[in-house]
Amino acid sequence: MKRLIIKNASELITCKGKSPKHGKDMSDIGLIKNGCVVVEADKIVDVGATDDILKKYDEYDYAVIDAKDKAVLPGFIDSHTHLIFGGYRADEFSWRMRGDNYMSIMERGGGITSTVRATRNTSLEEFVEVGKKRLDKILDMGVTTVEGKSGYGLDYETEIRQLEAMQKLNEIHSVDIVPTFLGPHSVLPEYKGREDFFIDFMINEVLNKVAEKNLAEFADIFCEKNVFSIEQSRKFLTAAKHAGLKLKIHADEMVQLGGTELAVELGCVSADHLLQASDEGIKKLSASNTIATLLPATAFCLKEEYARGRHMIDSGCAVALATDFNPGSCFTNSIPLIIALAALHMNMSIEEIITALTVNAAAAVNRSDTIGSIEIGKKADIIILEYPSINFLPYHATVNIVETVIKNGQIVRGK
Repeated sequence: MKRLIIKNASELITCKGKSPKHGKDMSDIGLIKNGCVVVEADKIVDVGATDDILKKYDEYDYAVIDAKDKAVLPGFIDSHTHLIFGGYRADEFSWRMRGDNYMSIMERGGGITSTVRATRNTSLEEFVEVGKKRLDKILDMGVTTVEGKSGYGLDYETEIRQLEAMQKLNEIHSVDIVPTFLGPHSVLPEYKGREDFFIDFMINEVLNKVAEKNLAEFADIFCEKNVFSIEQSRKFLTAAKHAGLKLKIHADEMVQLGGTELAVELGCVSADHLLQASDEGIKKLSASNTIATLLPATAFCLKEEYARGRHMIDSGCAVALATDFNPGSCFTNSIPLIIALAALHMNMSIEEIITALTVNAAAAVNRSDTIGSIEIGKKADIIILEYPSINFLPYHATVNIVETVIKNGQIVRGK
């Protein structure tokens, strides 16, 4: 059995808890000065102050990491990405810089439709090859679990192939992928005016096969003006729930449509984006277990106002943060950027940011009972910073300061 002790951490951030933290509780990160963690196999077996812990264990029976002058945290969880896709859209970024908005680009055949064409022409082997490279990069930044969505096929074959690629990557890569079926991600030109037919196709021809093949844990839909309505979103997500999938929703990103309220109504595990979430929607979120997953890098790249993260936390919501890594509106998987934007533009404290990237992000992928904190019985997904305090995360703005990554009790990055 492989054993590990991490001792003398200047700050050990436990984020202790097996359920999401709401409101002011997001500031409680369970900081232990001069902390110590004991790992056996892939589980955490003891946590506390170094002097107290080392009285109970013989260091000679363990591999030992001396984390003196370093901060130790749970592994980060990126709970909203579009990890597997073909092609790129760098030209569209330039179009936006010159003033074209996201919806106008979509309407002339760009946007998601452009990626669909490239993704349909990408093989399973190519998905896996590029997926490994992307996972390597996020692992370097301390991400030990990531959610990945399909949604760039909008047909049976490609949607299945995207999910199969994630299944394969789960077998061969250290980072755990939580797969999400996002079949209703956009409306192709041939389905304009026939969105109801497309939803029926996704339910009857794709969703049920995804569930039968056990290729996804979640289902998601882009609930937005000129994409899928509240009624269409309710129909699809209800069918997904009946098929045994847990629910997510792209809600109120560009127009205040009521997707936030729908997420609470249906018991979605998370409601994501929420730039235009109404006061009533936020009030309902705060009284629910639905996680508000905010994606500040998307607002940054689209030059939009940020979601009201400060107001949501003050209202009692459970907030998570994620990258929304995708080929169009947000081609970045940078956790350091997310931290900087949340601190500087969403007025979140570093404690709230860490909670949003750990235990609350774990809840957003239905994993808060096994990951997202450093406590006895949870998986040993741990990161060590090269600096002594978590305050260096926003201070060393947009720079990766993760020195060591431990996944399932094994050092997979660093020393």
